[in-house]
Amino acid sequence: MLKRTHTCGELRKSHIDETIILNGWVKKRRDLGNLIFIDLRDRYGVTQVIVDPSNYPDAHNSAKNIGREFVVAVEGKVSSRGEKINSDMPTGEIELLATKLEILNPSKTPPFPLDDDEETDDTRLTYRYLDLRRPHLQNAIQVRHKMALAARNHLDSQGFIEIETPILAKSTPEGARDYLVPSRVHPGKFYALPQSPQLLKQLLMVAGTDKYFQICRCFRDEDLRADRQPEFTQIDLEMSFADQEDIFKITEGFVTASLEAAGIEVEAPFTKITYKDAMEKYGSDKPDLRFDLQFVDISKFVANTNFNAFKSTLESGGIIKAVRAPNGTVLSRKQIDKLGDIARTSEAKGLLTVKYLPESKKQSPLTKFLTKEQWENIDTATCAVEGDILLIIADKHSVAHSALGNVRNELGQMLNLINKEEFSILWVTDFPLFAYDENEQRWTSEHHPFTSPHPDDIHLIESEPGNVRSCSYDLIMNGFETASGSVRIHDSELQKRIFALLNLSDSEINERFGFFINALKYGAPPHAGLAIGLDRLAMLALNRSSLRDVIAFPKTQKATDLMTEAPTGVDEVQLKELELKIAICEEK
Repeated sequence: MLKRTHTCGELRKSHIDETIILNGWVKKRRDLGNLIFIDLRDRYGVTQVIVDPSNYPDAHNSAKNIGREFVVAVEGKVSSRGEKINSDMPTGEIELLATKLEILNPSKTPPFPLDDDEETDDTRLTYRYLDLRRPHLQNAIQVRHKMALAARNHLDSQGFIEIETPILAKSTPEGARDYLVPSRVHPGKFYALPQSPQLLKQLLMVAGTDKYFQICRCFRDEDLRADRQPEFTQIDLEMSFADQEDIFKITEGFVTASLEAAGIEVEAPFTKITYKDAMEKYGSDKPDLRFDLQFVDISKFVANTNFNAFKSTLESGGIIKAVRAPNGTVLSRKQIDKLGDIARTSEAKGLLTVKYLPESKKQSPLTKFLTKEQWENIDTATCAVEGDILLIIADKHSVAHSALGNVRNELGQMLNLINKEEFSILWVTDFPLFAYDENEQRWTSEHHPFTSPHPDDIHLIESEPGNVRSCSYDLIMNGFETASGSVRIHDSELQKRIFALLNLSDSEINERFGFFINALKYGAPPHAGLAIGLDRLAMLALNRSSLRDVIAFPKTQKATDLMTEAPTGVDEVQLKELELKIAICEEK
């Protein structure tokens, strides 16, 4: 075998007249009769190879028998292209004049093109080893590596040490379903694949580790979408004697370094906004601030109207919120109807529109119900001018905010308000500590049960749990939750109070968390932490629409691996060893 001396993306003018060897895949072959041109590719780039039969007939004979994706080795002399420079290729100033060509392995014709940027589909996932040869996926995998390495190096420079936590762990559900693993040596008992190393990293703080991090695999058995996978990678960290601001500073450091490794420059410190403000201004706890459409509360301006929808909403303690669509009159009837459908799908009763027409005219069902003074107040508050559309929802607070938030996001797309070249990062803080589950008629943790309540709200835990803020925080990038963390509870008595409010019995607490509660009694230091999704961070940095573009071997939306056909059944011998039987329960 001709062993390579250089890669296919390496050669430049400085290599002219050198005799070198390249190994790679045939991207393209063009037979011009006397000459054969080959574009040879590896993950580093592409080099044009010329095979001339007049001087090297053996190499030419070999070249006549090759096809796309054949693996070949080529020896030759580097030559200048002269005036025929290909400026689209880093190697475009040179070409390789082949003296020897060896076929290392032939290839079947691939079932799809390997030189496009099309989104990965089921066929491409079935042949993922071919799909990954495409340059835009090769680049994504390399950028992801550089981002992870930058994060690791930064955290190491700040005194964090990387510690691996177990993959086979105890089932302590954190919201999603666990993937369970049966134990052969303990029949009838199961390990769980970790949803996160949450308790273990807190125990490392009890152990005096002080600063821990890990780039770890986590697993959640949940319904999938474009920005989720059943197994994923997160950059996980925990820090003793730290508060929220300490975590912000550390996270901003390694996130800035990771994004810089991907060619993106961002400035720290990042913007901060409370959960309450995020919901009231943008209708979302993960607002996309690449466009600045903020809600305006117009309740006080229409308090005395006879318009029934407004009147009944205000009498029942609801709110009336508006968002201005700049130049919104360009929207078609179909688009406006779609916005109304979005509002109703979000449980709102409807969506009112006000078109601002020339000569200060307004087109809206509201025109006959509001006075000139009321309109002037609304115009001033919303900054609406000719050409705009005002979109209004009247409903209870939670519905009005979330529904108008979904309308806002769609407006950003419809009106092309989102600057795709901009990178928006912000912290959302002070989330509610508890959420009430109407189905189960009990309080649940908004984040997880180990999150510390806000110091000012601890006295409200039993009396007004719905008003207790948490010391938790999310990192939002371009409208996606990328990281989540909190200051942790380090006092065993406070932890018991939280468990009690969540309606966990002493036996449940002991069975699921007994080891953890016991550890808190042995001098647990104050500590805080965070986990950031590496997959999602890379997806956003590369401006890709799906996590599948930044993961080497992703699953489908049905949590299957089309390449290996996992998950699959197992034979009776394996089941017998595990003392398991398969019973498929039919839904009634």
